[in-house]
Amino acid sequence: MAEKTGKQPSGPGHVPDDPLLWPFAAARLAMDACFWWLERGPPEQGDSSLPWTTPNFVALELATMRLRDCSRTRSGQPALVCAPYALHRALIADFAPGHSVVQSLQNGGIDRVYLTDWRSATPHMRYLSIDSYLGDLNVAIDEIGAPVDLVGLCQGGWLSLLYAARFPAKVRRLVLVGAPVDLSIDSALSQLARNAPEMVYDQLVARGGGNVSGEEMLQVWSKAPGRDDIAVALQKNLADEAGAALLARFDRWNTETLNLPGSYYLQIVNWIFRENRIANGNFTALGRAIDLKHVKAPVFLLAGLDDEVVPAAQALAAAKLLGTSPAFVAAASEPCTHLGLFMGAQTHTRAWPRIAEWLRDDLSGVLARSA
Repeated sequence: MAEKTGKQPSGPGHVPDDPLLWPFAAARLAMDACFWWLERGPPEQGDSSLPWTTPNFVALELATMRLRDCSRTRSGQPALVCAPYALHRALIADFAPGHSVVQSLQNGGIDRVYLTDWRSATPHMRYLSIDSYLGDLNVAIDEIGAPVDLVGLCQGGWLSLLYAARFPAKVRRLVLVGAPVDLSIDSALSQLARNAPEMVYDQLVARGGGNVSGEEMLQVWSKAPGRDDIAVALQKNLADEAGAALLARFDRWNTETLNLPGSYYLQIVNWIFRENRIANGNFTALGRAIDLKHVKAPVFLLAGLDDEVVPAAQALAAAKLLGTSPAFVAAASEPCTHLGLFMGAQTHTRAWPRIAEWLRDDLSGVLARSA
């Protein structure tokens, strides 16, 4: 696999070399290569060989996920971290000490933390849809005990927002981190999704036997982040022994991919990135039309100033779509890339402690000031 170093050019025709861009980058390469790779069924993948940073146990086994309980106590307000279901495993939210969303929340006084550990799609999962994932998220939240504080990362962000709009009474507070919601605000990702012919995505699914193969797409893409890119994402010097260990861990995490169900993948491409249904108000979830104005819970938005995947303007624009009072909308931006929002050492020093404090705040002072 070729390694890329140095900063690459950006612009409408450039696809940022970020792992979370993989489905669309794969489609672009598929067009360029005229689908030259061999037709074969995607391999089934087992569990990650990487250990979790935070001690946890599986609280619930569902078709789409393992619900991981990282709690230190059995009492208190629960927070559920909704990891992105894209190319990589949920370890993106618990990567390493000092680079873990779960750990930062706990260090900030959030003792009951849960995590959606999404399963790699097997052939019998190929027809699972967005509704399938919302349904299992609902089961998980009922198991935890509603209302929960829902922390959505990247594509876990729009899923969390859909859930909060569909079940507003079950979400106490909502945190959206680098979440693509309003795709009318342009990015390289949304441009690529719109510009590639629809048949390209259909072919990707067909050639994966009904799923989109993470391993195959990583091989076809073949643009793994180089040392400099990883150092920027982790906001860490990788030259010493500890840095070398982090680099090795990142490399292993990057190669342990997930497959996506074909139906789910095509819905994301067409409904969210091409048609912008969530922001436009014409998304139906679990049989009910979604109105984002039904989301009245306090919301915290976090964006990366150097995020090429979900630009800060796009990540922060969700606020204007919600029914939440402006007094209860908090927003912050960090000088980091997309992965830096979840893995960056400086982001975990500055932004995540603030999020934990906001989750613990009773907000009574805000209510008094807005009266």
